Amino acid sequence: MHDKQVRRRRAVLGLLVAVSLILLTAYFGESASSPLHSVQRGFVEVLSPVQDGASKALKPVRDIAGWFSDTFHAKSQADQLRTEVHHLQAEVAQYQTAWEQNQHFAALLKLDNKIGAAGFSPVTSQVISKDPTLWYETIEVNKGSDDGVALNDPVVGDNGLVGKISLVSATASWVTLITDHTMAVAAIVDDPAGDSGVLEPQVGNPNALLLQSLPRNANVAVGDQVVTAGFKDGALQDLYPAGIPIGTVSSASQSSILSSGEVQVTPAVDLRHLDVVQVLTQPHGANARAQVSNG
Repeated sequence: MHDKQVRRRRAVLGLLVAVSLILLTAYFGESASSPLHSVQRGFVEVLSPVQDGASKALKPVRDIAGWFSDTFHAKSQADQLRTEVHHLQAEVAQYQTAWEQNQHFAALLKLDNKIGAAGFSPVTSQVISKDPTLWYETIEVNKGSDDGVALNDPVVGDNGLVGKISLVSATASWVTLITDHTMAVAAIVDDPAGDSGVLEPQVGNPNALLLQSLPRNANVAVGDQVVTAGFKDGALQDLYPAGIPIGTVSSASQSSILSSGEVQVTPAVDLRHLDVVQVLTQPHGANARAQVSNG
């Protein structure tokens, strides 16, 4: 029974193949007005409206499918672009930080050359914390005694004097800033007269210093630069080397100098935004050093 069905199916298949070959031969061998061509045109005319209608009916479906496809593709591209933007922003931040640090290092090198820091072993340090009080009187740096930092070593920023080392551990140090109420620095006005005095913080104003004890006939003007005096008297030597910029005279009048012998000075360094400082360590051939201090 099974063999008969197989033979019957093979016979039907062979018949269909033979008929197809005959029809194809007849179709290509006839003229355009032949019956087979006429039947073809009839089928086309009947099915064409159906095909056109189906195409129009399915167009919204195709449009929706295309919209979803475009939306998913656009979202994928947006996510990729967002990732690239975040990556580029991170790179820009790194380059910006590196550029800023290079600027600080270049400024410190320029200051070293200006003040003759060759007599010291400068140690460049990162600021790792600041006093949380309003005045920012102290900062912590990431270098300590293991790096040669010692108590009372002068500390400078990229534009001038920052303060002195007041506490040292093996790997970190604390710097008392020149705006701290305990600080006082022997200073001199960098002009031909070279009037000298003592620079102290102005009470109640963390952004200002007072150069006091000036001669009553001192001719100090706004814009004059104030630098460390760096005095030396026998075995006694000032804590700070001479010529380190401290600030610029921001307020001065002959009447105030005559009455109180003082002028107001703006610090050369932005003490609230310190990132990199330099500790002037191990002066060569140093004698005993003393700080001019009212404490």
